Amino acid sequence: MSTLQASAQKQLRQFVEQIERLEEEKKQLAADIRDKYTEAKAVGFDVKALRQIVRLRKKSNQERQEEESILEVYMHALGMLEEAPDSSVVDAMIAAE
Repeated sequence: MSTLQASAQKQLRQFVEQIERLEEEKKQLAADIRDKYTEAKAVGFDVKALRQIVRLRKKSNQERQEEESILEVYMHALGMLEEAPDSSVVDAMIAAE
């Protein structure tokens, strides 16, 4: 087994240390986010709804509409919605496949 040259070893060590620092920062950010959700809950906001809103805001309007359309079709197929989805929604789903 060959060993790395001194410069490669140094570079490797720097990468590992940087990744470790970033992992620690990520852990701290996750804790800060948890704290914000706890704070929101303490003043009466629904955390599940907040998480869903944050997730939805990351998506474009088109992505959200496509997902909602698919959800509507599936829910109707499972008997969870009485009214059938608009035929244009089903046509768009079929065309996307």
